[in-house]
Parts: sequence; C-alpha cells; structure tokens
Amino acid sequence: MLKPFLLRILLILGTAFTCQHATATTFNADDLRLLLPPGDSSSRNATLITRFKFKQYYGGVVVIQAQLKGYPDTLQFILDTGSAGISLDTATCVHLGLKPIPTDKTVKGLAGTKQVSFVMDQSLLLPNLEVDSLDFHVNDYELISQVYGLQIDGIIGYGLLSRYIVTVDYDTEEIGIYTQGKYNYPRGGQLLKPSLTQIPLLASPVKNGKCNTSNRFYFDTGAGMCLLLSNQFVNDSCVFSDKKRRKKMIQTEAQGLGGRMSMTLTTISEFRVGNFAFRNVPTYLFDDIYNVTSYPYLGGMIGNDLLRRFNLTLNYGTKEIYLLPNTHYRDIFDYSYTGLIIYLIDGQVEVTDVIKGSPAEKAGFKKGDIIISVNNNMGANLPLFRELLKNIGSRADIIIKRDNDLALKKLPIKSIL
Repeated sequence: MLKPFLLRILLILGTAFTCQHATATTFNADDLRLLLPPGDSSSRNATLITRFKFKQYYGGVVVIQAQLKGYPDTLQFILDTGSAGISLDTATCVHLGLKPIPTDKTVKGLAGTKQVSFVMDQSLLLPNLEVDSLDFHVNDYELISQVYGLQIDGIIGYGLLSRYIVTVDYDTEEIGIYTQGKYNYPRGGQLLKPSLTQIPLLASPVKNGKCNTSNRFYFDTGAGMCLLLSNQFVNDSCVFSDKKRRKKMIQTEAQGLGGRMSMTLTTISEFRVGNFAFRNVPTYLFDDIYNVTSYPYLGGMIGNDLLRRFNLTLNYGTKEIYLLPNTHYRDIFDYSYTGLIIYLIDGQVEVTDVIKGSPAEKAGFKKGDIIISVNNNMGANLPLFRELLKNIGSRADIIIKRDNDLALKKLPIKSIL
C-alpha cells in the first residue's frame, strides 16, 4: 500500500549532501552478515550504522535525501510508516530512464485505487549506508510535490524500515539507523506494542464530551495532520452523538491517491497516543469510499502533527515503537482556517480551490489566482505563505495576480475552535 493520504491544506533542503560523497563506508546485506557474529539477531546488541539530517515540513512530515545506486541525482523521499513498501515518482523514473514493469497488483488510497508498476532490484544510497534488493512501486506524486512546494521523488516505508531499527529525532532533525538486535531505549518515554505486519496499527481511546470510545488507527508519519477519522467509525460510535455539544464543523478538501476529496474539519476533546493525552485535537472526517480503513477493523489514522511531538524509535523487528516526548510535545495545535487552498505550480503559488462559504470566498479569492505576496513577503515561498496564514484573529494582506492585473485582498484568519 502506498501513501494513502496527504492533506491538501498542508501546506528540502536541510544539511545538503551528495550521496556519491557520502558512501566512503557503505553496508549492504552481505556486508552486515559478515560484520555481525552468527546467531539470532535478538541476542546481539544493535549497532549504529549511520546518522544523518532530515528536513521537516508543515505537520512534521520528514523529507530525507538519498540516491539510487548508479544514478547521480540526489532524490527527496518522505519517510512514511503509513507505506507498506517503498516507492518512486513516475516523473522521476522517466527522468532517470528507469523502465517500470507493469503488474496486476493494485494500491488503495482515500480517493481511489490503481494498478501499479515496479522498478525491481534497486539499491538506495543513504549517507554511509547502501540498502540493496529493493523493489520500488511507481506512483504519480505530482500533486504531493505541488502541495509541499518541492519535488517529491518517492516514499520510504516498510521496505526499508523492516530491515533496521530507525530513530527519528525531531529536536535535532536527525535519523539514526541501527542493525537489528538488543536496543536500550532512553528513559522517560513509553514502549508501544502495535499490531504490525507492514503498517503499524495502534489501539487508542477517543473522548469527546461524554463519549468514550476506542478503535485501532494507522500510525502514519507520512500524513501531515493530527488525526483522521472515517465517517463510518464516527456514525457508529458516540463521538458526535451529543448534538448540544457538537463542535464546529468546517468543510475543506484533501488530496490522496486518485485525486481530490471533500472532508470535514473539527476538533476532538481528547485523544491518547499510548499514555499521552492530547486535548482539543484538530481532526478530519472523511467518507472511506474505497475502504482504506477496512472499518470496523480501523477507525482512521494518527498523523505526524501528533507523532512529531515525540522522538521515535521504530523497531519493526520486535514489533515495538518507543515514544519519548520532545521539545515539541506542548506545541500549540494549528486551529487556523481560511478556506484558501494553494499549491506551488510551475514556480508560482496558485489558488487551486476556494472552499464555499469560507473566509477566502468572502474576501473575493478565486480559483486560478496567483499569490504574489503575503504581508509584504514576496516570492513563491509556499511554506512561508502557509505559516503567515496561521495567525488566528489577524487579517493577511495578500497581493494576487488575476488576468494580468494585480489586486490587494485582505484575508481574515479564523479559528476552527
């Protein structure tokens, strides 16, 4: 299963490296078998192989740089526990001259299903690590690239995570990769035992008003949101049964595999990840038309705007995930709402949709408008523009271009609370 979901309202260049300069010490599967003593890996101590920088984007989504062996281009991948494999972008394959092999296998996303092709038996080069014998799904990530404002060349999921112990430190923005074996988790956190075949599934309680319920959820670092619930789960539970205390419901949109879809944005009184409780959690509700959650087996997914509040240790070999609260643990949630949907398309920040009845519609924005500046900040800086549109209670001064004419729009930034 490829990445099933990325919110359209989400919206890399960190410490740059070039892989051909970062492979003075490389390891592949055969090298590791020679380096480690014989016997069950559970009897060995985990050993650090490499540590390298990553870049966070809105919602905490992790983007790392890597290469395919034999190709000079440095590529950008989303690290995604919600992916049951590893994948490459269609346009990236064309650019590199890779020829995908068609198959009868399908992948399912929130907005559709599709057959997939594969690029087989490739090696991925990370700093000081070569990961060989990888079969990449091929999928079109053009929309995702437009959402983030940078080229997304692929998604790294179970295909790599299943081979190592992987740590994600959101404080230092570093990933650590260890051999499988005995690992000493740091103090102060909690060890989780999710259900895990290819995607971790975590049982969590949901509280809203007088309602207390629970279900299982995808543990999904590739989704730049806090929480996503299927309407099937919501309608069969008591989550919004108290109409007198029903939270504000705001219409918005999302994009996923297969295209765009409508969603509802609201808040949940309390949601727990392990023993850690979060209150007034921004939550998206969606119609699971393509049965991605296989309800009632799953109720939805936990996204990385919650998970980034912990430093993570992903130990798939022992089916363990360790959460350690970090400096982002008490970060305020993003409750801002404008109804303005913007992408980076052909080097310009473009309004791709305006939600009906939203502040953006009332301010006079139209689909196709080009954003020239926000609060006197010029240039096609999509991440900056999104940050500037989070100041609840203010009005953003936005210069747009429409039909070659410039106009100033004042956009009120509302709250979903």
